[in-house]
Parts: sequence; C-alpha cells; structure tokens
Amino acid sequence: MSPRPPRTARLAAALSSPLRRWPDRPLPALLLAATVLLALAALDPAAPTALAPALALAPAAVGVSVLTGRAGLPTLGQAAPFAVGAYGTALLARAGLTVGPLQLAAAALTGALFALLTGLVVVRTRGTTALMITLALGELTATAAGRWTSVTGGADGLAGVPAVRLWWGLDALTDDRDLYGYLAVVALLATGAAVLALRSPLGLLLDAVREQEPRMRAAGHRVGGALLAAQVGAGAHRGVGGALLVAGQGYVSPADAGFGTSSLLLLAAVLGGIASPPGALAGTVLVVLARDQLAAHWPGHGPLVLGVLFVAAVYLLPRGLAGLRPATVRPPRTSQEPPTPTPCPVVPPDGEAP
Repeated sequence: MSPRPPRTARLAAALSSPLRRWPDRPLPALLLAATVLLALAALDPAAPTALAPALALAPAAVGVSVLTGRAGLPTLGQAAPFAVGAYGTALLARAGLTVGPLQLAAAALTGALFALLTGLVVVRTRGTTALMITLALGELTATAAGRWTSVTGGADGLAGVPAVRLWWGLDALTDDRDLYGYLAVVALLATGAAVLALRSPLGLLLDAVREQEPRMRAAGHRVGGALLAAQVGAGAHRGVGGALLVAGQGYVSPADAGFGTSSLLLLAAVLGGIASPPGALAGTVLVVLARDQLAAHWPGHGPLVLGVLFVAAVYLLPRGLAGLRPATVRPPRTSQEPPTPTPCPVVPPDGEAP
C-alpha cells in the first residue's frame, strides 16, 4: 500500500482543483465573475460608475473572442457592428422604445444582419487580406457615422438618449446601481450564450476548421457556412454591446465606431485569452480599469498605457488570463511492485571451501 501524500500537499491539491480546470469549465468561471461583480458593487460605491463601461464592452469582446480565437478569422473592424447596434438602439430610444429586451433584440438583429452582409466577403479571405478588409469596413462605418448627419447626428453624435427600462410600465433605470445590475446581467448572459454555442457541434467544427481547414473541406464539411455562422453570432454579440453602451452612457458618437474601439476590444480578448469568452469578460474589465483609472493619474497618455498593457500581455501572458492555472500537486511516486528479496549467503559445510 502506497503511503499517503503529506497533509499540506493534499490541502493544496483540494484548493487548486476547482481553479485548475476553470478554462474547461466555464460555468464556475461565470459564477465567479457574477460574485465578484456583485461584491464590488456592494463594497465600493464608485464601482458601478467605474465598471459600467467595461460591462458595456464585454459582449463585443466576447464576439471578438469567438470570431478570432475559435473561428480563426482575425479582424480589425469589430467596432462596425458594435456601432451599428449602438446607433440603432439610440434611434429606438429617441423614438420612445426604451424597453431593454426590445432594444437588445433589435441591436442583436442589426449587428447580425450587418455581419451577414459583410461576412459574405470576409469569410472568403484569410490572413492579411481579411485584416485589411475588416479594417476598411470599420473605417467606412466610422466615416458614414460622421457624415450621415440626418440620422447619426454627424460628428456630434446622438446625445440625450432616454434611460432604459426593464419592462413596459416600469420606471427608467436612472440609479447607478440599478443600471449597473442591468449591464452586469446582460453581459453575463451574453457570455453564457457564447459558451453554450461553442460547446455545440458548431463550436467543435469551428475548432477543427481553425486547425485543419483543408482536411475539413476534403471531408465534406460546410466550412463556409460554419464560418459565416460564427461571423453572424459574433455580430449579434457586438450589437448587444452597442446597446449596452447607449444604455450606460446615454449617447453614441462616431468615435465609438473608430479604430480605437476596435483595438480596445481586441486587447481585451487577447488579455483574457483569445479563445475564452469568460476570459474576454475579465480582460475587458481589466483593460477599461487600466484605461480609466491609470490614465486619469497620467493625463494625455491613455493610448500609451494601453500599448504597454498590450505588449506586457503578449509577452507575459501568451495564453491570457485563461491560461493562468495553478500547478497540479501530485503525490510522490511510489512503486507498486513488492520489493525484491535479498538472497541469503550460502554457508558451506565445515571443511569445504566456499
């Protein structure tokens, strides 16, 4: 019978076991994120105001994680569906439709439709060509938002958007804590929806396409359809992020459709773990806090702070926050075979030579 490992080793293994596999078990990660968000709101009165922008950007970062990390379609124009969802939500709210579920559904639909129309071209390209096409789509969207004054308000954007309501007949969410709770719940639900989609046969097919696309085509799989589905799903997530942005800050401008927003979302996905939706949620919180809190003490150097954070994340966390797993504590190896008996020396009889 092998000896038991020391008590300290057993205790460390028991404590690290739930965390060791959290990238493979996203449900505990989502529950942990919900607990942390609620605890921050309860302990710090300034937390709802500081974390609201991060929660608004989180669904869009999750969409980037799905599209780039799981489908293998790198993009630099992720702010385009985000801005389409934001402007659509602002126009609905100014028209009197301020119910949250209705705004989220409309934003997801417009973001998915935009991604479908542009994805017909994007999914046919790879590598640098795909990056340049998505970047061009993002810049065209930002330019249209700045010049279509009759709809988007031009460079001034759409301000004075009415506050969101949870349902028909309820009061508007004007309190910071109530609004924070709304943003947190929607961000967690969007992350959970992405996790469920990636655990479906479509998610498995996307993983296989990312690793061995020629083999999947040779096997008869509809690679183009799977990539287009990922593009549409990611577009819906980014549209939801735009709706949360309008609900949180009450306005939208062409800057929300620019390359700065795209780079921020990409940085959040890389920092959290490019293939992990819960990691993208955590990465968005860290990036926004670094942008708003650190840059506030160093005015005018916000892009420098984000650039240093991006370089540090690439070199120090190549797998992002999702790759931070404690080392497994294993008991010492013990042989299960019985010990080999030592032969007894042969004693010759008296008078005989050994």
